[in-house]
Amino acid sequence: MLHHMPNILPARIILQEPKMLHRAFPVLLLLWASVVTSTWYEGSGYFAAQGQTNEVYVEERPHIPAPEYRVPQWCHLLNIYHGEAICYSPRGGSYRSSLGTRCELSCDRGYRLIGPRSVQCLLSRRWSGMPYCRQIRCHTLPAVHHGSYQCSDGVRVDSHCDYTCRPGYSLEGDRSRVCMEDGRWSGGEPICVDLDPPKLQCPESRVRLAEPGKLTATVYWDPPRAKDSADGVIKRVTLRGPEPGSEFSEGEHIIRYTVYDQAYNRASCKFSVRVHVSRCPVLKGPEHGYVTCDSAGNNYGATCEYHCDGGYERQGAPLRVCQSSRQWSGSQPPNLFPPSCNPCLSAMQINIEVNSAAGLLDQFYEKRRLLVISAPDPSDRYYKMQNAMLQQATCGLDLRHITVIELVGQAPHEFLHMSRLRFNVVLLDKGGVDRERYIQPVTPDELFSFIDTYLLSGQEQLQREQNRDVCE
Repeated sequence: MLHHMPNILPARIILQEPKMLHRAFPVLLLLWASVVTSTWYEGSGYFAAQGQTNEVYVEERPHIPAPEYRVPQWCHLLNIYHGEAICYSPRGGSYRSSLGTRCELSCDRGYRLIGPRSVQCLLSRRWSGMPYCRQIRCHTLPAVHHGSYQCSDGVRVDSHCDYTCRPGYSLEGDRSRVCMEDGRWSGGEPICVDLDPPKLQCPESRVRLAEPGKLTATVYWDPPRAKDSADGVIKRVTLRGPEPGSEFSEGEHIIRYTVYDQAYNRASCKFSVRVHVSRCPVLKGPEHGYVTCDSAGNNYGATCEYHCDGGYERQGAPLRVCQSSRQWSGSQPPNLFPPSCNPCLSAMQINIEVNSAAGLLDQFYEKRRLLVISAPDPSDRYYKMQNAMLQQATCGLDLRHITVIELVGQAPHEFLHMSRLRFNVVLLDKGGVDRERYIQPVTPDELFSFIDTYLLSGQEQLQREQNRDVCE
């Protein structure tokens, strides 16, 4: 039996490949054919009606327009801010964004490319990537202790940052740093260190004269002025030598100060204290007598007293004081001659071993006026002043018949009602009458004026006029 095979027509498959220079994408159009086989009945001589037709069913995808390579602007124009795009198009130099165009991207100095370095214009009318240029920035530099920095362009590439330190501090490390293209700063972070010593000004050197009656002088000064050149803080001050207000002996003394700041930098200075002792010529004792002096004997303020041997009477001032002019009191006219010791031939004998004030005063009755000086002790300030003033007026005292009696220490009980605890001066006339009292040293001029006005007799006034120039 002859079997008739059905007519089976295969569907056509069409491949269309566009002409592309750079990586063209072939488009494959597939036609899926569904062949319906007719049924054949044996012995009938024909096919069934449904078997007499040949139908092809095609399943189609959405239509995609064919690419157009000749369109000059297939993708949008590529614009890279702070950068540059160099493009190569298959259609030539004037087609910068046509299909298939490839662009090489780069950024300006100071910017970094984010994304691919090369992009291509695709069928989708988009570029294969969207790179951009981001500005390169270095991190913000930390603050510098005791210093600062100033940058030319902030934290951008090629910005120069220059460091400076506060006055009194020195920079150690890089003075300038540059922001590099890799986003890092050149060099290392510097520091400001205190290397300068403090500023120190010592007191000026000084010269002092020893105090009266002493071989020393008390010297004061203000502490030195010190300030750190960096932060102004002084951590420690040391003194080498006596403290201010100390007593300095004769000669030169060096005082040194040293100061330290917080960084232990130090500064030193020195000054001198010189003490001079003003001295008078050494006194010699009178013939038949001797001299006793306090302090060092002939220094400024020293007091020397003349004494006579037994059977001799002292003539002249009993005391002399070394003055700051380096001369003894009584060395100027009319007191050019030192006290002397003369034999007691015609001198008035004074008995000091008496038991009453009346017994002492009776020895001078109608012979001498008395100036009685009382003091609690020889160091009494008023007592020394009174003696020094009277030593300059020995001639005037003799002209007015005045004898000076000194009661130092403890005066006789109820003697002239004079206090034993403080300085007193009583002036008695030749009759033993209390004429004037003083509680402070009296000057010779004041004393002589009172006597000349109220106490001199007519005969004495005449003699006073005749001898007016003797003591001048």
